[in-house]
Amino acid sequence: MSKTTVVIDDNLINTALQVTQLKTKKAVIEEGLREIIRKKNREILRKELGTFDLDITLESLNKDREDTGNS
Repeated sequence: MSKTTVVIDDNLINTALQVTQLKTKKAVIEEGLREIIRKKNREILRKELGTFDLDITLESLNKDREDTGNS
């Protein structure tokens, strides 16, 4: 763990404290960093998986669920 001094907009940090209901500035900053990492990891995963089309309708999905008893 390291100690770093940064200048942060007071309004921004106070708003983040209010909306997250976290207790400390440190907690808000750490949560923000974790969220950035989650967001970037999702973007990377989407790029790696690519996109594909599913040939499925809501009706066929519901029928399959009924047929397998997983409704």
